[in-house]
Amino acid sequence: MPFLKKHSLVALIYFLLIALLGVLLRLLPLIDISLDYKYIVHTHSHVALLGWVYTALTTLIYKLFLENALIDRKYRILFWCTQATIIGMLLTFPFTGYAVFSIIFSTLFLFASYLFTWLFIKNTTTNQKKTNSYKCIKISLWYMILSSIGPWALGYIMTTAGSGSNLYRNAIYFYLHFQYNGWFIMALFGIFFYILEEQMIKISPKTFQQFYWAINIGVVATFGISLLWMKPHFNIYIVSFLGALSQLFALGFLVKELLPFKRKIANKNATLSFQLLKIVAFLFLVKLFMQVIGSLPNFANSISYNTDLIIGYIHWVFLGAVSIALLWFLNYFKFIKLSNRSVLIYLIGFTLTEGLIFYKGLVVWWQLSLLENYFWYLVIASSVLMIAIINIFQMQFRE
Repeated sequence: MPFLKKHSLVALIYFLLIALLGVLLRLLPLIDISLDYKYIVHTHSHVALLGWVYTALTTLIYKLFLENALIDRKYRILFWCTQATIIGMLLTFPFTGYAVFSIIFSTLFLFASYLFTWLFIKNTTTNQKKTNSYKCIKISLWYMILSSIGPWALGYIMTTAGSGSNLYRNAIYFYLHFQYNGWFIMALFGIFFYILEEQMIKISPKTFQQFYWAINIGVVATFGISLLWMKPHFNIYIVSFLGALSQLFALGFLVKELLPFKRKIANKNATLSFQLLKIVAFLFLVKLFMQVIGSLPNFANSISYNTDLIIGYIHWVFLGAVSIALLWFLNYFKFIKLSNRSVLIYLIGFTLTEGLIFYKGLVVWWQLSLLENYFWYLVIASSVLMIAIINIFQMQFRE
């Protein structure tokens, strides 16, 4: 459907905007610009999660499951209403932060996301509902709805406990956890299973059940990692650790099942797609190991108050596993075009920024001296990432 290609382009525009905002955030401490850093952070995060990822994922989900449901008009109305809420946030957060209008647009976005979930569940067929891909997408959308408890709770928390309270911080962590680890990851697995089903690569029911339950138990249990900054009861550490292990086992079950099909997967996918698959698998594996380490008491106590290590982890998941997977899927379904060069520049920019962010986190942790001109190096690294996304965006207009 031609309009889905346009929707993918809208998602790419948001991706480009968050890259520009990322460079701006790196510049703000270095040059005199009359902008509120915190407000730009709010803008950056909202456009990233709700603009780029949500738009790209829902476009792909519509293509795979609802393309033949005869609801194009309903979907397009909902799509543009959703975009109006995102643009509203883009125009209000930089100047007001969390205030009346930005909260109104954020709230309207939540209602739009609920409507999309309803459209998906109501209009998928009986045969689709039997597939592994559907099961993953459905649970991902429930995680998205579950995550919204965080934003709904913020208003009450701010008027009672205040924005400096533990409850306030935990509500934000609740939202982020079930967005990143529930909605994003399970939706991406759903799209991946769809591709396997399309290519007639069958996962045994037993293996899928093992994978499905292990990874979802992990999604719920690893929320405990977000609470470790409070130094809670030791049982929370145990639950978090077991949740992290559960997700490692889930990946192990899936990889073991797919190894015999390695040659078939390679033959059925273009070289670039297969390389992106391997990169995403590596990034996700590292993410899982980070969760295991982050649930150990000694490490958790140090990491919880180390902003750079937390940001490094969030960017590893968002710019790494999630964004590269989205680029791969959008390219696979011919919504966008990628080249080896644009992917290489992106990977260089990603590696440089992650290296510098984690480096600063370790410097703070080990109480070492920071590299001279470090913040300018970070600007340069972020600019490389921005150039890669600009290159990807420009490619969409080349014949």
